[in-house]
Amino acid sequence: MSSAPGDQAETAPVTATDREPTPAELASQQGVPARGASHYAKGSAANIARSMAVIVAITLALFFMTGRPNSTTPQSIDVPGTAVVRAEQAGQPFAYPEGLPDGWAATNVRYVRSKGDVMVWNAGYTTPDGEYVSVQQALDPGQPWVDTQTNNGARVGTVTTDDGRVWAKRDREGKVQRSLVNVPKDPTELTTLVTGTGSWAQLEEFADTLVPAEVPTAGSSPSS
Repeated sequence: MSSAPGDQAETAPVTATDREPTPAELASQQGVPARGASHYAKGSAANIARSMAVIVAITLALFFMTGRPNSTTPQSIDVPGTAVVRAEQAGQPFAYPEGLPDGWAATNVRYVRSKGDVMVWNAGYTTPDGEYVSVQQALDPGQPWVDTQTNNGARVGTVTTDDGRVWAKRDREGKVQRSLVNVPKDPTELTTLVTGTGSWAQLEEFADTLVPAEVPTAGSSPSS
């Protein structure tokens, strides 16, 4: 039909071939419910930051689960060597275990000032079944120090080790701490405790292996 004078010509409708179909239309054609683009697909800075945070969190979790190198692992603790060095410095034959069976492992060694200004030599070990035993030594520390270190354990007898020393057995049942205590008659000699959560048999075994570090005599040169 021709247009009447003065009438504007009608604009031809836009057909589907004149433009690209929208995502919604493509989805409709495939029978898939239409949905808008996800927030992550928009690539905003906030979404990128959230993604990076998740990656960092996963990386840190894996790092801590697999463990980190430790410069003080039991394999790196040299108890005999430390005992010799401290013996040279303090002039005292600090004891350390020698010849413990397989399964015992050194966990710490130190020479520190304790309560009452007492200098204490301490070397700790784990037992094959995961308990803890340590040797502690001090020069004439006094009975209060012994009571504190044994957790005021009750006296439950004595035991004599292979070297002839007599040890008092003290047991703190409520806190699961057993101790062997050797207090020499000579105050110039070291008081020795073997204490921990190990069994009596383990404490006695540990005490039987104790040997004194060599103290340089007057005129001899200390080892380097």
